[in-house]
Amino acid sequence: MQHPPPSPASKGDKPSPREIDVASLIGTGREVVLLHRGERYRLRVTANGKLILTK
Repeated sequence: MQHPPPSPASKGDKPSPREIDVASLIGTGREVVLLHRGERYRLRVTANGKLILTK
């Protein structure tokens, strides 16, 4: 019986980062304020659908 090859996580690699749909953060608006270590960051969707993160 053959065993499947080990997954990347079992080789000591970092686990995959969480995926979060931007729409779930922003909702129906075009921007959201994120708090990180007491600092405020603004994540905004541009008219072209790109993301901009500013402090």
